[in-house]
Amino acid sequence: MLDYLIIGSGLAGISFSEMALQNGKSILVLDNNSQNSSKIAGGLYNPVILKRFSEVGQAKEHLFIMNEFFAILERKLDVKIDIKTPILRRFYSVEEQNNWFAASDKPNLSTFLSTNLITKKYTGIDSPFGYGEVLQTGYVDTALLLKHYKDYLIKNQFFLEESFDYTLLKEEENGIRYKDIQARHIIFAEGFGMHANPYFKGLPLDGTKGELLIIKAPLLDLDVIVNSSVFILPLGDNLFKIGATYNWEDKTDIPTEEGKTELIEKIKEVIHCDFEIISHLAGVRPTVKDRRPLVGTYSNHNSIHILNGLGTRGVMLGPAMAKSLFENIEFQKPLEREIDIRRFARKS
Repeated sequence: MLDYLIIGSGLAGISFSEMALQNGKSILVLDNNSQNSSKIAGGLYNPVILKRFSEVGQAKEHLFIMNEFFAILERKLDVKIDIKTPILRRFYSVEEQNNWFAASDKPNLSTFLSTNLITKKYTGIDSPFGYGEVLQTGYVDTALLLKHYKDYLIKNQFFLEESFDYTLLKEEENGIRYKDIQARHIIFAEGFGMHANPYFKGLPLDGTKGELLIIKAPLLDLDVIVNSSVFILPLGDNLFKIGATYNWEDKTDIPTEEGKTELIEKIKEVIHCDFEIISHLAGVRPTVKDRRPLVGTYSNHNSIHILNGLGTRGVMLGPAMAKSLFENIEFQKPLEREIDIRRFARKS
């Protein structure tokens, strides 16, 4: 009998799969490749909400778990996926500079917001008011992570590429049965696909569509991530990832002309050099209205669990949320109320 049957191999599925394997548990992952938000994600991790200059909840703890998690994965997969890169907030005014320095004096933000005004001129970008540097930042190459981790799962016979049929899931005394697979627990990590799940479809997952551009800009000289009306992430070879849009109505992963136009207009506000659009990507982020993940166990069904709703901070949240769920299942360590699906008890 397996320890865990895991449905989904995006950031949530990978995070739980690896947490289980690192703790000596047996797994099998099922995925039909229908969800692509993790593949096209910006992959940035940033402990500060830059719109308000406030700390992301439990940022220090989540960063610690994330750093250790991806360091182990890089050694395991023999690939560089975690790229430590400064994020520079491009200031719009002297007032925004002042707000930044006021925030940097706060005890919970002092380790994340540099007190040095960055005045370096990057070719191709206008920055009359300079930049503020966010510390302990970077990005994970999510497309590379998903490819190499899937290859690892396949090589070790931990992966089946198929759609999950909910009608074939049966609960048994010591776990679950799915077709000829027996497991102690099943973890649903389906992203926006959760809406088809009869166990958890009542949870308020409100997907947010995001669109990104990959541009080529030979005259843009940039070795940091710039946060402005959009983020600009250097990929090398004069390529840059530009994002992202937020659309709460459209739940498809089809790129739109509206999204492209919005991104082009915003990038032209920041850079003043020619660029060429190489690709246009879209996906639906699994977001929740209260901006908290969905973690926990289906009511009165001790073998059926969910890890979802990682939203725009999936890279930073995934490992910590997987650890919380794993310890809840294996050691009965209580989940924090902010992430526990029981906060929606009447809806789940």
